[in-house]
Amino acid sequence: MNILEFVLAFTTLILLPYIGLWKLFEKAGMPGWPAIIPLYNIYIMIRLSGRPVWWMIFAIIPGINLLFAIGITIDFAKSYGKFRLRQQAAVVLLQFIYLPKWGFDNETKYLGPSASAGFKQKHQKVLKKSATREWTEAIIFAVVAATLIRTLFIEAYTIPTGSMESSLLIGDFLFVSKVNYGPRIPITPFAFPFAHHTMPLIGTKAYWDGIKLPYYRLPGLSDIKKGDVVVFNFPMEADSPFFRPVDKRENFIKRCQGTPGDTLTLVDAQVYINGKPAITPSNGEAGYIVITDGNPINPELITDLHLSDIDARSNTEFKMNMTAQSAAILKGYSNIKSVRLDINERGAFDSQIFPHDPRYKWNEDNYGPIIIPKKGLTIKLDSLNFPFYRRAIGIYENNKLELSGNDILINGKKATSYTFKMNYYWMMGDNRHNSEDSRYWGFVPEDHIVGKALFVWMSWDENGSAFGKIRWNRLFRGIH
Repeated sequence: MNILEFVLAFTTLILLPYIGLWKLFEKAGMPGWPAIIPLYNIYIMIRLSGRPVWWMIFAIIPGINLLFAIGITIDFAKSYGKFRLRQQAAVVLLQFIYLPKWGFDNETKYLGPSASAGFKQKHQKVLKKSATREWTEAIIFAVVAATLIRTLFIEAYTIPTGSMESSLLIGDFLFVSKVNYGPRIPITPFAFPFAHHTMPLIGTKAYWDGIKLPYYRLPGLSDIKKGDVVVFNFPMEADSPFFRPVDKRENFIKRCQGTPGDTLTLVDAQVYINGKPAITPSNGEAGYIVITDGNPINPELITDLHLSDIDARSNTEFKMNMTAQSAAILKGYSNIKSVRLDINERGAFDSQIFPHDPRYKWNEDNYGPIIIPKKGLTIKLDSLNFPFYRRAIGIYENNKLELSGNDILINGKKATSYTFKMNYYWMMGDNRHNSEDSRYWGFVPEDHIVGKALFVWMSWDENGSAFGKIRWNRLFRGIH
């Protein structure tokens, strides 16, 4: 994410709505500063709307919180005389425009708590609906609005694993833009709102796959670039026992290392693209062998340097993951005798590594060269490159693929070449020795792309205590 994209996203999604809330709070006789405090600003909105304070519980329940936030936003808008459906739709869908607009509009006044009996009595001419009808309409509208926002604009995502450490940490909450690469039209249009593929509690499917739409993506702001942090659907589910439609497969997040048409190679863990070394993520981690003099490593140092996946091989030898910066600092301690990268040898075959063929003695640190498929690219098909592209041709591009002796049959016909229908990408985790990525399962097709990770809006440390559970230094941090 470049600086301009971050500034635009931060201004649109965070700054402008907060400025609007600040001015609206002041119109109600409240201080403006609570507008910029997450959760506390919702508490103020609840008070100004006349809803009970215990409704704050809804703000922290995943799934329910989005529905609640839209509902309380509508109540809040009514408290300022915004009774029309189009005004309420505007404040939900375009907060960055209408909150500041009303905040600076001299004609917009705070009329009182919209949920109170006195307010409803005073404004009964414009509030003729019963409470049931009012909330029914609000919920329907909220569901539709939230679904459109999640589908076409932006969606929240949580980091569940350490594969992107230390660029992204377990417990980071981030926004993923659908606009950057173009929103993907839902392939399974009939689905339960706010659930990805499985219903909460009951564990059944959250979608109906009786109708599937063809893949189509609306125009975006840019193409996927090398170095982008991308959310995508896990491609290996395409032929697994847990088969799901493309848009309902598990979400993964990795960094794009190779784009369509690139030739990718790894040499001693260094990525090369078209023969040139790629930029290594500055906060990425790798495996190191640490030799000590027998004295233990200080636990506080382990936390401060974010040393992870520590495996004691003896009293003096340890394998652990860390950044290059942490390795340089660790070397300076008196009880540390040596710190070196733990790199797989060249020519050492790892059967877990794509394409899982012993003719290619590749591993996670020494790999390739391999050409990433590009839409319109025609390749010669033979027994040597067939293992690289059989999955793309047969599964992702829906061809019937067979081997008949030395012949390759595509849809029943002998083929000596193939032209790709889609673009493909090579995704890798920044935590190079703790990430299952394209090195293990190959290319990511373009129809699996969800969006671009923009910035971290909250970071929760499960192992922290009290106020230390929130990583304050990571709030609203851009992802690069």
